[in-house]
Amino acid sequence: MAQIVLKQIEKSFKQDKVIEGLNLTIEDGSFTVLVGPSGCGKSTTLRMIAGLDKESGGEIWIGDHCVNGVEPGKRNIAMVFQNYALYPMMTVKENIEFGLVNRKVPRTERERLVKEITEVVGLAEYLHKKPQALSGGQRQRVALARAMVKNPGVFLMDEPLSNLDAKLRHQMRTELIQLHKRLGATFVFVTHDQVEAMSMGDRIVIMNKGRIQQADSPMKIYDDPDNVFTAQFIGTPPMNVIDRERILPFLHGQLHDEIGQLGFRPEKATMTTENRPQPGQLQFPARILTRETLGAEIIYQLESALGLVSVKSFLKPLESASEVYISVSMQDLYYFDRGGMRARQHERAEIEELIVLGGNYS
Repeated sequence: MAQIVLKQIEKSFKQDKVIEGLNLTIEDGSFTVLVGPSGCGKSTTLRMIAGLDKESGGEIWIGDHCVNGVEPGKRNIAMVFQNYALYPMMTVKENIEFGLVNRKVPRTERERLVKEITEVVGLAEYLHKKPQALSGGQRQRVALARAMVKNPGVFLMDEPLSNLDAKLRHQMRTELIQLHKRLGATFVFVTHDQVEAMSMGDRIVIMNKGRIQQADSPMKIYDDPDNVFTAQFIGTPPMNVIDRERILPFLHGQLHDEIGQLGFRPEKATMTTENRPQPGQLQFPARILTRETLGAEIIYQLESALGLVSVKSFLKPLESASEVYISVSMQDLYYFDRGGMRARQHERAEIEELIVLGGNYS
């Protein structure tokens, strides 16, 4: 096992700087997920940790050693790729033990390790099959077994589930969580899928444009986002974020000059057909555009005086084109400054001062 520390990491491709001043500590034994949109720098960061891409500046530490310039094979890491990177002409057994053969591990030891690992990942009966005879999930298990047999301190995984169908992705997420608990190693997992990030990681690192937006536990990020990007990236549907000019007519009093936007989670809003504003609530009129039923929950898209908003409800469905009133408790509003950063210092004071008025929608 090993802690990973990135100090002032930079990476440029020719004149294009893709990572700038990145500082990150990945705790020993943690399951850390790097998540963000395509091109945010998450895979590049992972490849620099692995030694597959050279950093342009800064230091990378694994355990007690600075690994700048150290070859990938000497970093005490194992990497699992999106495309599995299996040798098609080799059997499952030969793929798994390939690294052991190169390291000249004795045959009896190789046999023991392969047997032990394949029993853990459920591949014992497939040892003599070739990759093309396996399902996507089984190929992924071969890639994992090949990494596990090295007994590394760090597992690096670059979108390993993206080629699987939804049902198999769910199954593999569960298996990876269980595997992490069993091994106790440091897992670093890259994905663009927020569901994978929220369900798998004990710590999430949200990246955008080569910078870390927030690094924290899944629920801390969801409940207490640092900025508009994080607030809208995590959550389905994303947080509703409203410009101050649109929301001011529905508030009594003035927002502090620093406040540029207010936001609320779709599940924190309620809908009614009656215009009865309550103290301590923001209420505004809206018209239902679409209704998406997802089992127990219903997601509405609505047109309102505040713009397009989403509401998640678990109540009896309302018909499309219905005129409704949306209510949100002032305590459930998030305040952001004009630069898109959380303005936590103003939230409690504004909640106490603002009194909600009604409004007309046309």
